[in-house]
Amino acid sequence: MPGASLIALLDDIASVLDDVAVLTKVATKKTAGVLGDDLALNAQQVAGVRAERELPVVWAVAKGSLVNKAILVPCALAISALAPWAVTPLLMVGGGFLCFEGCEKLAHRFLPGAADHHADGAERGLAVAEAASDPVALEQAKVKGAVRTDFVLSAEIVTIALGTVADAPFATRLFVLIGLSLLMTIGVYGLVAGIVKLDDLGAALSQRGNGAQRSLGSAILRAAPWLMKALSVAGTIAMFLVGGGILAHGLPFAHDLLHHLVDAAATVGGIGAALTRLLPPLFDLVVGVLVGSLVLAVVMLVQRLRRPR
Repeated sequence: MPGASLIALLDDIASVLDDVAVLTKVATKKTAGVLGDDLALNAQQVAGVRAERELPVVWAVAKGSLVNKAILVPCALAISALAPWAVTPLLMVGGGFLCFEGCEKLAHRFLPGAADHHADGAERGLAVAEAASDPVALEQAKVKGAVRTDFVLSAEIVTIALGTVADAPFATRLFVLIGLSLLMTIGVYGLVAGIVKLDDLGAALSQRGNGAQRSLGSAILRAAPWLMKALSVAGTIAMFLVGGGILAHGLPFAHDLLHHLVDAAATVGGIGAALTRLLPPLFDLVVGVLVGSLVLAVVMLVQRLRRPR
């Protein structure tokens, strides 16, 4: 009967949408670490342009991010359909790269000599500095750099999300990846736009006649630089947590070791429950730092061996 067929179709659609909502929520949680770094990096990338051009630059980067995801999502779906066995290795590579990025950021900050191997980054920085005298060229350089950074982080987000929905039907995978990509792009670049305009908001409020508004404006101006630093620190920690979590769950011996540690912690009187909640993220953090340090050491060794004597 037509009525029964319509009801069955609507029921199937509702079931798919319910699965999409649940899996999108799970994928969002798993990609939260990458998003923190994505937010911090892009906010730093677009900072420094003229105040009246900040929002157009953010919009240009957001459009580039959508193009990146339009390339990455079909590639991810093709991999899941034609070579599903490759999803786990790609996840492991993505997790290792996240840990490497986190250690590289720390090395550049605390080990001055560690930045010498990153010559291409220095060349890009020189090009941006040379373009500083030309505002149009500076904008274009910043947009290209931000879109390039977004491509790497978007690839990690799509790969992690793909691992979450790898066993789901194709339609569910499609809707989850598209929905997550749009949600992440709107959310990240909406926040980036708000962050880069915080100083303008603070300056505008601090010039008002109302004492409360001026105090709020001054507070915003003082808090904006600290917010950027906090985002950077949170993004780095989240890279280790997410990357280490992927590796810890993908390596059987690490997964088994974590279970043994959690079981042993549960037997500790008084604080057993707290330890069982604290151990998994702490374990992921340690795995992330160790793997990232190892990869960074190998990369630096290779760069040093390839360097002309």
